[in-house]
Amino acid sequence: MTEIKTQNVSDAESVKKLNRKYIDLKSEISKVIVGQQDIIEQIIISVLSKGHCLLIGVPGLAKTLLVKTLSEALDLKFNRVQFTPDLMPSDITGTEILEDDADGRKRFKFIRGPVFANIILADEINRTPPKTQSALLEAMQEHRVTAAGNTYTLEEPFFVLATQNPIEQEGTYPLPEAQLDRFMFNLWLDYTSFEDELEIVRRTTSMYSPKVGIIFSKEDIIEFQDLVRKVPVAEEVIKYAVNLVAKTRPVNPESPKIVKDYISWGAGPRASQYLILGAKTNCILNGRYSPDIEDVKKVTLPVLRHRLITNFNAEADGLSIIKIVEELVK
Repeated sequence: MTEIKTQNVSDAESVKKLNRKYIDLKSEISKVIVGQQDIIEQIIISVLSKGHCLLIGVPGLAKTLLVKTLSEALDLKFNRVQFTPDLMPSDITGTEILEDDADGRKRFKFIRGPVFANIILADEINRTPPKTQSALLEAMQEHRVTAAGNTYTLEEPFFVLATQNPIEQEGTYPLPEAQLDRFMFNLWLDYTSFEDELEIVRRTTSMYSPKVGIIFSKEDIIEFQDLVRKVPVAEEVIKYAVNLVAKTRPVNPESPKIVKDYISWGAGPRASQYLILGAKTNCILNGRYSPDIEDVKKVTLPVLRHRLITNFNAEADGLSIIKIVEELVK
């Protein structure tokens, strides 16, 4: 797409700087992670869009390693929370303890929990009850934590990546729709190719021990997050995104037959917002200054996958969300 004539020179330089760092970032991550280029790209898009990701994949596909490697290359504080049925909300947000002050008097002191970091890996988030799952809601939406009547602001940038195991569903607690909607992307991690698996085995069964270099500072990330918000978007691109989301709702008279037949609930306005933010980020990562409809299409599946609720007919006919989204994009 032609560069926007009104584009600020400093912003144009920031786009070029981002392109260089993006290439270097992928190079550093590839020292540790083999393949999964699409997943890596979508996670980076989510970070720069100030979004969160829900990552679904079977065990052993390096979900934790990917997030840890990313946090090292981004120079961010990383905390991992292993969700279990006995995990309490205070185990995530923090708790108060009673201690003696300098004068020997008793007072309460707040001990910050693992949520006070830049990147949070919520491992197997569906293994803990809703009460504990909801401890992340305020942090994800408001970037702050309220405990014992006090509000604590989280350090920016702040990003939550939650994982789910799609195989074992016994003893799990599916995330409520309100919390699912807080995630910008729902990413499915597939098995690696044969060639990639060969390389994984070679690396992990040898003395290979790569060191990941720092590519983005905290200041860089905040600068580029602000840059995304400055990207101009043509009115027809916004209308396309909003119209696409509106057509996921069965109550919409203009919704296609596949939606009316197989969808119980469609996506809300947050989906439209994330489509545009994702399109903006994708375009500047590729050195362009304004997104087009193809940029919106690229992020449509991860944005809509967890926001569409299918009915019994879809299950009976074996129709997946992916197929419905593909029909909508057509």
